[in-house]
Amino acid sequence: MNIKTLVAAGLLSVSVLGAPVLAQEVLKVGVEALYPPFESKTPDGKLVGFDVELNDAVCAKLQVKCEWVETSFDGLIPALNARKFHYINSAMNITEPRQRVIDFTVPIYDVPSQLIAKKGSGLQATPQSLKSTVVGVLQGSAQEAFVKKHWASKGVKIVSYASQDQIYQDLQSNRIQAAVQKTPSAVTAFLEKPQGKDFEVTGAALDDTSVLGVGTGFGIRKGDAELKKRLDGAIEALKKDGTISKLTQKYFNADWVAK
Repeated sequence: MNIKTLVAAGLLSVSVLGAPVLAQEVLKVGVEALYPPFESKTPDGKLVGFDVELNDAVCAKLQVKCEWVETSFDGLIPALNARKFHYINSAMNITEPRQRVIDFTVPIYDVPSQLIAKKGSGLQATPQSLKSTVVGVLQGSAQEAFVKKHWASKGVKIVSYASQDQIYQDLQSNRIQAAVQKTPSAVTAFLEKPQGKDFEVTGAALDDTSVLGVGTGFGIRKGDAELKKRLDGAIEALKKDGTISKLTQKYFNADWVAK
C-alpha cells in the first residue's frame, strides 16, 4: 500500500470515527403526579398510570426521549408558558378558558366527572340537592370551574384544594359532604381503598362542555405548530392501531377514546 493510500485510508477513518453522534431529541413533559389512575407515584418514586403509558407510546412513535417535570396542577399552564417543559400531559381537559392561553392536541380520551358522597346520603349532583352542603374540588380543575359556575351562587359552599388526597381526607372527617372529580380517579384513588368504603359515586355525570371541555389532550404553547403536528400524528396513529383503546380498557374498564 503506498503512502497516498495510507493517508486516504487514515482520513476516511478519522471522518467516520470523528463524525458527531446526533443526540436523541428530548421532550420535557409537565405533570402533577397525584391523580391515579391517570398519573401517580409508587412508593419507590416511579411514575405510573394511564397518562404515563400513553406518553411512553407517543414518545416511541416520535422516536424521542421524554422526561417528566413535576409541578402543581394549577401551576402547569404558567410553567408551560415559561418554557419549563414542552407540553403538558396531566389529565387536563380541553376547555375554552384554557384554549385562550395555550393550544391543545386533538382530544385523546373523554371520561365523565361525577359527585362522590357518603353512602345513603341521597345527595345528587344538583344545586337543589347540595344546598347548604360543602363540596370539595381540585384547585384549577375543570370540575372547579363547573361547580363555581352552576352551584356556588345557589347555596352550595365550594372549597378548592391543592391536592385530591386532601379532598379525600376531608370527606372522611366530614369537613366536606361531597366532592367532584373525574370518575376513574374517584374509583381508583378512593372508593376502592379501605378509607373510601363508606362512600360512592352518586348522580349523573356533569354536563357542560363550555367548562368541562371536549375531552382531554396534551397542552402546548401557543404557536408551537410543529410540535402540535407531530403529537397529533402520533396520537391519531395510536388511536388507529388500538393502543389508546386498550389503555382505556386497562385503566378505566371502558372504551373512552375521544372520537
